[in-house]
Amino acid sequence: MSEQIYSRADVADWRPEDATFWANTGKRIASRNLWISIPNLLCGFAVWAMWGIITVQMLNLGFPFKPAEMFTLTAIAGLMGATMRIPASFFIRLAGGRNTIFLTSALLMVPAIWTGIALQDKNTPLWVFQACAFLSGIGGGNFACSMSNITGFFPKSQQGTALGLNAGLGNFGVTTMQVLIPLVMTVGLFGAVGGGSMVLTKDSGWILGKIVAGTPTFIQNAGFIWAAILLPLVIAAWFGMNNLLPLSPNYGGTIAAFSKIIYLWTLSCLVGGLGLYLYLPAPTGLGLLNMWVALPLTIVATLAVMKLAAFGEMKGNIAKQFAIFGNKHTWSMTLLYIVTFGSFIGFSMALPLSITVIFGISHVPDANGVMQHVLKNPNAPSALTYAWIGPFVGALIRPVGGWISDKVGGSIVTQIISAVMVFASAAVGYTMLQAYGSATPEQYFQTFMWLFVLLFAASGIGNGSTFRTIGVIFDRQQAGPVLGWTSAVAAYGAFIAPVVIGAQIKAGTPENAMYGFAIFYALCLIVNWWFYLRSGAEIKNP
Repeated sequence: MSEQIYSRADVADWRPEDATFWANTGKRIASRNLWISIPNLLCGFAVWAMWGIITVQMLNLGFPFKPAEMFTLTAIAGLMGATMRIPASFFIRLAGGRNTIFLTSALLMVPAIWTGIALQDKNTPLWVFQACAFLSGIGGGNFACSMSNITGFFPKSQQGTALGLNAGLGNFGVTTMQVLIPLVMTVGLFGAVGGGSMVLTKDSGWILGKIVAGTPTFIQNAGFIWAAILLPLVIAAWFGMNNLLPLSPNYGGTIAAFSKIIYLWTLSCLVGGLGLYLYLPAPTGLGLLNMWVALPLTIVATLAVMKLAAFGEMKGNIAKQFAIFGNKHTWSMTLLYIVTFGSFIGFSMALPLSITVIFGISHVPDANGVMQHVLKNPNAPSALTYAWIGPFVGALIRPVGGWISDKVGGSIVTQIISAVMVFASAAVGYTMLQAYGSATPEQYFQTFMWLFVLLFAASGIGNGSTFRTIGVIFDRQQAGPVLGWTSAVAAYGAFIAPVVIGAQIKAGTPENAMYGFAIFYALCLIVNWWFYLRSGAEIKNP
């Protein structure tokens, strides 16, 4: 056994289902790793999702880009975050938990600092911002390895709560980002090092209300703030977390672990970059692929490259974990997790710009009766004032979903929230229809926001319930990779939602995006009933 221990952070004896071991040793170690994991994951979400807020403020400051070009930034971050989750699903077994969380969190400082530098100049070309958004995908990838790590520390009876805490409080990165970025942009937080201010050309806002045009703004702080927060967190990860050798056998030592992570993420970056190049319109890309073709091709290509390019011990470990794809429940749970987390992160990405475009403009017909969407609405609500509320509720309630599911069963909870989401999504679509045809769209804003809060709350509860169901279905060796895989596919919601909603807004029919989501939720409600609730189900839960 001593030959397998490479550092004092390694734990060889791990028996969380043994009540005595858990009470005397396991609980203390698991709790420490959980509470270091959570803030690191929070920053991952913040860096990944920050483009939803940054793009709104770039428009308010007069950066010379069209709204459609701004949507490419959220789409790029969304696609890369999801694509980087695919290899991240396997990092814990290949590299160890402590090694993985330390390195993946440290790498987040690269896009954070580069974004801060790029935002100091309005003349920075679009491709630089797109490169920053590309690297922000590291934060999205971190979720898969974080969840795979935490599931190994806790007994099955507590996994719903533990995973709900890790994911739920980690998801607060979206809300924290949406609240903190508008705040830190109001002050010269980093002095001369942080650069000078720019002047708002349009009204902006933060959680306490409007910030009027003409106000000095330090938009670069939107990137720099995360580098400052991450530094002590990565130090805590290095000195306070552990590698569980039963889950990460023969990972090969710290340098080997780091090398495997960087190698696999480089491969996923090449595949994701090619997918984006084929999908995005000129001048960014070739615009050859439809989104619904680009996504599955990117997923399949990433998996294929991982399997073909792996070598040595890594090849065997990846092959063992690919066994999850032969289990039909991997695929059913993937669909159900898209409903919950896919909706949460997708709407988090798309909501700020959607508020700005739908409610920030008075929609009036011209002399020929053709609807125009160019006149500024003087009573427009600020996206930066309201966009944080939904993700805040969804993240806050997520641990509750895990706790309830530990008590009554995950699938029944998933069934209820899916039905709620069918109703709420369709209702949001109808509200969008009314607002987008009105000269005074603000009259529909309150209804719009309450319905979106309901969507976020339901998706948050469902996140916890699907975690619990995965813990029931799969054994400890497979539960981690399945959690990582399902979260990877669901994370493509961060790409799909901004693209679908943006395209429908451009077409003048934003309601169709939400109607489409409602139909998908209804289909997944049937899937959940068929696999886990009907009388003849192979696995009843309950």
